[in-house]
Amino acid sequence: MQVYSSNKLRNVGILAHGGAGKTSLTEAILYNAGHTNRLGKVDDGTTTTDYLPEEIKRKVTVSTTLAPVEWRDYKINILDTPGYADFIGEVKSALRAVDGMVLVVCGVAGVEVQTEVHWDVAEEAGMPRIIFINKLDRENANFNRALDDLQQRFGKKVVPITLPIGSEENFSGVVHILKEKAYKFKGKDVIEEEIPEELKDEVEQYREALMEAAAEGDDDLLMKYLEGEPLTDEEMYKGIRASVKNAKVVPVYCGSALKNIGVQLLTNAVINMLPSPLEVVDAENEELNKEPLSALVFKTLADPFVGKLSFIRVLKGVMKSDTTVHNVNKDKDERYGPLLVMRGKSQNNVTEAQPGDIFAIAKLAATTTGDTLGIKGKTTAEEGVIFPNPTYSVAVQAKSRNDEDKVGNALNRLLDEDPTLRLEKNTETKETILTGMGEQHLDIIMERLQRKFGVEVTTKTPTVPYRETIRGTAEYEYKHKKQSGGHGQYGHVKLRFEPLKDNEFEFDETIFGGAVPKNYHPAVEKGVREAMQEGILAGYPVTNVKVTLYDGSYHDVDSSEMSFKIAASMCFRKGIEKANPVLMEPYMSVEIKVPDQYMGDIISDLNSKRGRVLGMEPQDKWQVVKAHVPLAEMYRYAIDLKSITQGRGSFSMEFSHYEDVPQQVAKTIIETATTKNNEK
Repeated sequence: MQVYSSNKLRNVGILAHGGAGKTSLTEAILYNAGHTNRLGKVDDGTTTTDYLPEEIKRKVTVSTTLAPVEWRDYKINILDTPGYADFIGEVKSALRAVDGMVLVVCGVAGVEVQTEVHWDVAEEAGMPRIIFINKLDRENANFNRALDDLQQRFGKKVVPITLPIGSEENFSGVVHILKEKAYKFKGKDVIEEEIPEELKDEVEQYREALMEAAAEGDDDLLMKYLEGEPLTDEEMYKGIRASVKNAKVVPVYCGSALKNIGVQLLTNAVINMLPSPLEVVDAENEELNKEPLSALVFKTLADPFVGKLSFIRVLKGVMKSDTTVHNVNKDKDERYGPLLVMRGKSQNNVTEAQPGDIFAIAKLAATTTGDTLGIKGKTTAEEGVIFPNPTYSVAVQAKSRNDEDKVGNALNRLLDEDPTLRLEKNTETKETILTGMGEQHLDIIMERLQRKFGVEVTTKTPTVPYRETIRGTAEYEYKHKKQSGGHGQYGHVKLRFEPLKDNEFEFDETIFGGAVPKNYHPAVEKGVREAMQEGILAGYPVTNVKVTLYDGSYHDVDSSEMSFKIAASMCFRKGIEKANPVLMEPYMSVEIKVPDQYMGDIISDLNSKRGRVLGMEPQDKWQVVKAHVPLAEMYRYAIDLKSITQGRGSFSMEFSHYEDVPQQVAKTIIETATTKNNEK
């Protein structure tokens, strides 16, 4: 592939709610550009960008895929992104690399949850975008209904550029309002026609709205328009392009990706309407060319055969193949080979990449997603990719003991690939906890573990790290005495147990007259600490206890450190029974962000989870609910929240404190623990 200058580049993310037809649209663009010789289909598993086995199996996109398109002497770097909320991390990384987006909307379903999510992200970033109303050939498709839905949700900045000719099975072409021409499509051929008579009034009506939108983009045009003078086609195009670049206008195109209707006009619009990398930073080509290299790694792909693939966008300077680059974040030099132009899973080499271009490099040893590559001492770290925090956890365990090391290594490889994964070893429960964005996300990770690395794991809901403590004060004595010929064993302790607020454990002694010699005091403390690892109620660690050694006795010959350690351990186990032992559970500080209409359902659900709502704060069009909720009730909250809010809500949580478990709940936990212990 040839090297393209920055002004000939367009970087665009194709985004949508799942099932709206992003991948089919990408496939049609590739086909029209001559990069494929047939239109691949998602249902057949033959598309260029959905090539992973898990994507073919599920018929959904789960990983952002690069698909460069050469069209009209331009190169369009398309990033085909997933449409389901579990894979929002892939969307976040893609948006860090593009300058504009095509938001695909289903002509049957209209605006869906992820449509709103992607729109909000674009609005926050001020990102230029185009909307493509797809699937107008489908039964119950309705362009006007979808357009009304868009304008009601997102305002009058949403303006149509093309209108459909016919509907459902009679959908046959589109009318271009700016050009005042109709277009029919046959294979790759675009046939220009006159506008059908029945659409002329509608075209005129929308053309007036377009003229107003164009005037908004340029002060001179606005004055001309307000003075009642009509704008020329050239002036309208100039004004609309300026408004699109500033995200003041969002043009709407329409068609059918599967039937390849309207796709060529959309592809032209990506070049004509969306900005080049130079326009985004208002720079001249030579300015960015001559600056020190700065390139951002926005995505990493782990492959057991090829190794690690790093996807990179050049921000400044020129990146050449087969050289050395400095990783600014890791402060390490990386030697690499060719620059790879990836199109799905196929690849070509290119000698260099100009500012704004996107490509991949294989086998960068230290580099991970979010790192900046450049020249040591001249390049500063760029802002990386801000990923959402994962919220859905499972405990994972290798099916075979022989695979335990392999599972750990494989999971760490997948962590490099997917920054929305977290892995931790819980020292209390002895479980390996994997946390992701949702159930579907982790299901696919399990499949990848087996497919890429040949290891199988079992998953379960993580064990809650309960703890035990005491609420009363008690004293107890225990004498460990054993005589079996020769040296015997003798240790005698009297211990006091008290609740402790601020520390997990405190050991004290108030021995008078050497009843227990000082050299045995550490053994007493050690015995208590060991006994605290397993409480008497359900076998959970004991915490927040003060233990005082206040009396005891010893034997000149038979006493030893081991004897006092055993005595202290047994004294603790029996003594805390008298100090009102209770079970405690971890509580989480939870923040839930939801639209207003779901507030009642959210509060009701939190109450059913034994949560306590601490407060509510409005935040733009959202409500943020703050609450304390037991961890035991939060393991599946990612699924519950998605169900309650139809995918619109999000939440974060962190550990807050421990609280006593209600008596009835504690009874069930203790019975379950007792049954498990009896089975061992």
